[in-house]
Amino acid sequence: MKLTHFRTPLFSSLLVLMAACSTTSNRDKVVMVKPQPVPVTHSGYGPTTYSGEFAKPAVLEPAVEFWRKTYAVWRRSEVAIHDDRNLDVIYEVVTLPGNVGEGLTNQQKDVMNQRKEFWKAQLSALENKVRYGAPLNSNDHQILAKIEASGKPSAKFINGASERVRSQRGTRERFKRGLEISGRYDLQFRKIFREAGLPEDLAYLPHVESSYQLNAKSSAGAVGVWQFTKVAAQTFMPGHESVEHRSDPFLAANGAARYLNHAYSKLGNWPAAVTSYNHGIGGMKRAQNTMGSDFNRIVDEYDGPAFGFASRNYYAQFLAAREIASNPHQYFSEGVAYEAPVSANQYLASR
Repeated sequence: MKLTHFRTPLFSSLLVLMAACSTTSNRDKVVMVKPQPVPVTHSGYGPTTYSGEFAKPAVLEPAVEFWRKTYAVWRRSEVAIHDDRNLDVIYEVVTLPGNVGEGLTNQQKDVMNQRKEFWKAQLSALENKVRYGAPLNSNDHQILAKIEASGKPSAKFINGASERVRSQRGTRERFKRGLEISGRYDLQFRKIFREAGLPEDLAYLPHVESSYQLNAKSSAGAVGVWQFTKVAAQTFMPGHESVEHRSDPFLAANGAARYLNHAYSKLGNWPAAVTSYNHGIGGMKRAQNTMGSDFNRIVDEYDGPAFGFASRNYYAQFLAAREIASNPHQYFSEGVAYEAPVSANQYLASR
């Protein structure tokens, strides 16, 4: 497995959607394990009640909160300028000018890039002042206050901060639309995971992968709600490697269940198994071999090949999506119009 990025018009160059299962070795024998299923109850077409199958360590809460804001607070017209390793350090939330659609105009891209460069310059200058003991101005003190409010020691944090500046565009509209579309598939997806002996809340993964965009496609050829590549399908969807089959939400959900069962059997815990959907089983095994099985340590310290921002944050994104999707009215007070469920047979008949 190897991380592959694709960029949609909505996210331009800002939002990375992850392609699942792209370099798992076909030589690995798929071993199905049976973790204890999680009881759930269903409520209409909408969210389900879930229990605590997926751990959320306190150290991950800043990242989870960041993704909650990305998914349910910041709109597509808003861009957060932030530190890419400490997601509770947000320097500014920029409101883009004009009518902001799925794609950005050149003017809007320029505004975003100018604000990123502004903060890089500010932090670079502040780093030099701190290093050489030069006097600080009021702007410098405001920046240090933002850092200290997150509980980080400012003197250590500021070192290299200018190289960690990143921008993240809000996805509130897209996430809400994904919730609405998920009404079609949620019950069937949960049934698939339940029958595989897996936690049903894995059905929330498409919110991270594709926002339930049926036509989502990556530059590496991953397609559909579950973002399966042809190589992954050869192992986990044997006989269904075509684009049409990989784009089928139900066929791909069965493939995802096989993959996640295999990942859990290899990695031994759900944070690592979920992250492997982005970074690959082999990649996560290398991380465990280097850092041990402590997932928090892997996220905080591991710097292996391709384990970048997307892989480091994938589990936090899943937790945030799970929290929002399981209690949408807390985040979308205007309500969510879930679409009616369809069965696999109904889906096939409609195509």
